[in-house]
Amino acid sequence: MDAQYTIVIADDHPLFRNALFQSVHLAISGANLLEADSLDSLLTLLDKEPDVDLLLLDLKMPGANGMSGLIQLRNQYPDLPIVVISASEEPSVIRQVRSHGAFGFIPKSSDMRALIGALNQVLDGEPVFPEGLGEDSDDVSDLTDRIAALTPQQYKVLCMLSDGLLNKQIAYELNVSEATIKAHMTAIFRKLGVKNRTQAVILLQQLDLAP
Repeated sequence: MDAQYTIVIADDHPLFRNALFQSVHLAISGANLLEADSLDSLLTLLDKEPDVDLLLLDLKMPGANGMSGLIQLRNQYPDLPIVVISASEEPSVIRQVRSHGAFGFIPKSSDMRALIGALNQVLDGEPVFPEGLGEDSDDVSDLTDRIAALTPQQYKVLCMLSDGLLNKQIAYELNVSEATIKAHMTAIFRKLGVKNRTQAVILLQQLDLAP
């Protein structure tokens, strides 16, 4: 495959990122490969690079919060093909990845040949998921829709809330007034269909991967 593709590898483990880098080069000659090691650095990169053809995303990296990172990326970049590459290979995890709008799932345990085959399949426009996953849960789809309804700033506030920060701490981190954060909270609770901070955090934790 000789076409010039721009592919982003988002993973916080340098050794795996390097191995994936080598695999992609073998699969796609002449690919323009970019790297990110956190959700923040990934979002910064995607803002600067509007013509990314494929994102290879690890679910567990700083700022990603399991599935919610994938949902936020789908929300902000609806046309960007995202393939999750993860060590969490349980069918329930893969079903969630699929229901949250990923274009594919490649287990980190895949050998080089399987990885190269999957990458070529994705770039040919064919989704790639392990067989026999069954149907996605309606509850998962509903939760996805609610999280996806948040603006990027509201999502960031929710993640900080999940980290245990107080309103005034969140306001300081985002360089806005405490009144602005309270307004965000009201909107977040309404969109998520919850009544308080605790319920909002529990909802977000439902999207986290099991350890």
